[in-house]
Amino acid sequence: MKYADEYRDVGLTRPLLQELQAVKRPMRIMEVCGSHTMAIARSGLRGLLPKNIELISGPGCPVCVTAQAHIDTMIALAKHPGVRLAVFGDMFHVPGSHGSLSTAVASGGQASIVYSPMDALTLAQQNPGEEVIFFAVGFETTTPGVAATILAATAMGVKNFSVFSTHKTMPAPLHALLQDPELALDGLLCPGHVAAIIGATAFAEFSEKYHLACCIAGFENVDLLSGLLLLARRITAHEFHLDNAYGRVVSWQGNKRAQQVVAEVFAPVDMRWRGLGMLPQSGLAIRGKYRQFDAGKRFLLTIPEAKEPPGCRCGNVIRGKIHPPACPLFGRRCTPETPIGPCMVSGEGACAAWHNTVLLS
Repeated sequence: MKYADEYRDVGLTRPLLQELQAVKRPMRIMEVCGSHTMAIARSGLRGLLPKNIELISGPGCPVCVTAQAHIDTMIALAKHPGVRLAVFGDMFHVPGSHGSLSTAVASGGQASIVYSPMDALTLAQQNPGEEVIFFAVGFETTTPGVAATILAATAMGVKNFSVFSTHKTMPAPLHALLQDPELALDGLLCPGHVAAIIGATAFAEFSEKYHLACCIAGFENVDLLSGLLLLARRITAHEFHLDNAYGRVVSWQGNKRAQQVVAEVFAPVDMRWRGLGMLPQSGLAIRGKYRQFDAGKRFLLTIPEAKEPPGCRCGNVIRGKIHPPACPLFGRRCTPETPIGPCMVSGEGACAAWHNTVLLS
């Protein structure tokens, strides 16, 4: 069956790729989502496109856009007596101002890798003598699961579980980026996972306000090529339109139940983004009625000031100003084995994607 699936994929992608390769008009397209960046790198698609179609990575890697100060707070929490931090695996090696979470654990800190927020809640139930804090990163895709976990903790009366929320919402950084005339984008490949939650309609304003072609796409090769081809056709025809090429997953109104759960638990707040600074109403904080699960209030945390690592240009990569190889540290001092910035750590980071595919191919 693997051969049959591969044969089917080739049969579907070849005509799409051939039409894209015939495009003559220069165009700059940003793939907003980190999962798109990873999928494009894995498929080798960047190298198959004509030189006049430039793909630019955007701010859709949640680990990459987590502010340095929040990384430092995460590491400090792991060192707090009686606390066990619960994190996703790609947070373990993100460099803070002084070491990483992995080095904090090596020197006596407490942290466990989990695969879902519910795993963190289970960890709290299994370790009643510890305060378990889930360090929550992600966009609209992962927020419903965290909200549902807080509701579950409320129902079960778990007292030793809390969440440190750095959750962010996707429209805000796009508005910040698109107000920069130097970026000069022609189109957006919009994130399929986020759109599945908030709905395709949420991205319509970018076509209308910024005169861009926009397309929501999935993550298989056929999805990527279909989305890019729709964008190329719209750009060539000077049509500022939003297309939904991921209709099997994304509806125009999104997942109403997930939206309701998030609205019950979280409220919009200003949030600091790496590379973009403080963006108004771009983050999500736990509402007062669930205050007992807000680690920031429960432990009266003070978020420290923090500077970016010297020489690291992750911020410019996130803003679409440069491709990763333009960073002087890329592939030299900064590698997946010895990362300087988060874009080289996360599986969705542009630097890691370029290093593991483009540079080594």
